[in-house]
Amino acid sequence: MRILLIEDDAALADGLVRALTRAGHACDHLDRGLAAPSALASVCYDLVVLDLSLPDVDGLDLLARLRQEGSSVPVLILTARDGVEDRIRGLDSGGDDYLAKPFALGELEARLRALARRQGAAPALRQLGALRLDTGTRELRVGDRPLELTARELALMEILLQQPGRIVAKQRLFDAVYSWDHEASLSVIEVHISRLRRKLHLADAKVGIRMLRGLGYRLEASDG
Repeated sequence: MRILLIEDDAALADGLVRALTRAGHACDHLDRGLAAPSALASVCYDLVVLDLSLPDVDGLDLLARLRQEGSSVPVLILTARDGVEDRIRGLDSGGDDYLAKPFALGELEARLRALARRQGAAPALRQLGALRLDTGTRELRVGDRPLELTARELALMEILLQQPGRIVAKQRLFDAVYSWDHEASLSVIEVHISRLRRKLHLADAKVGIRMLRGLGYRLEASDG
């Protein structure tokens, strides 16, 4: 997933970016809220994590503005304001979920996964042939055997399994796993895909990833 984190606490933001990146997501960070509308207009984000106590704008005012401008991206409110009235105002302003500080990182990640499933109406299990991905546990299996993947490889497989048989552009795959300040080039996707192909072959998954030059990649069932 491509996630936009709007948080002015540098230490917290750094920890969240690192954790979400380790989990295979691309996470861009802003420490000011007024930069969010232009970021959302230029990049297709799957989720926004929004702190309410920002130095340049109240988070609820920013959220209301984004909704008024037509943004439908799911927003998880992350804040120290944990009163019932605060939660009600956050949800009424257009928030999709609310998590009070301090929080457990595991709960944040679980809530983000739940929001992503809700947004895409995604099934809990995605499958192509013997290849099965549980989107709740983020475990990929070939039959009954788990397939060991890196976080980024798993994120790429999750995208390809969303629409098996259809072409997914290389840029979309790159945007889903690398943030805007990462120094990697687009060609790194070829490296990840090559490793995925090898692992699928060794696991006898009978699923392949076909490259269509100039278009992207397609996950499809294969005989070999």
